[in-house]
Amino acid sequence: MSDAVPTVENKVRVLILQHPQEQDHALGTAGLLVQTLVHAQLAVGLSWRNLGHALKEPVEACDWGVLYLGSAHATGQGPLVAVDRKGETLANQEMALSGLKGLVVLDGNWAQAKALWWRNAWLTKLRRFVVMPDGPSLYGNLRKEARPDAVSTLEAVALALSALEEDPNVREKVLAPFRELVAKARAAGLQGGKRDRRRRR
Repeated sequence: MSDAVPTVENKVRVLILQHPQEQDHALGTAGLLVQTLVHAQLAVGLSWRNLGHALKEPVEACDWGVLYLGSAHATGQGPLVAVDRKGETLANQEMALSGLKGLVVLDGNWAQAKALWWRNAWLTKLRRFVVMPDGPSLYGNLRKEARPDAVSTLEAVALALSALEEDPNVREKVLAPFRELVAKARAAGLQGGKRDRRRRR
């Protein structure tokens, strides 16, 4: 990765909750997000009392959403779909997006992300969204995939922001440093990691 990381002035804030076992992973993307997005914050740990505790400032939970771990019931045109507590697609997508000020994402492999979800009950009070990838992850064979729709934390955020910011160019700006990271990893001969470190939507 180059020293000059593109800066994206995102209107919707992003809070990344990272599992402690993920932070030292060479191909992790949380650090890239913090360097790329102007309004992004990283919190490493297993549990926080509430959203304000994780952000270290008072906020209204009703103004925030969370990228849900996934829903077999979610349908609709992507890249971002609002769902209810049962994982069903909400009828009024426009209302679900209205006034959204921030988005929480869970960073870690599938098991780690689930642990973060269950250890932080306040996440269930946030609006729920799932991303609908339009292709496989840029990781390719650098990471084993448990699911064909698995994407990195950065790719999920890029998809979400492309919808929330109503600017398709945001996605490519966020993906740019990740493409560089992946290219360098391939050039170094890294592939087929034993541990699946990617976040699941």
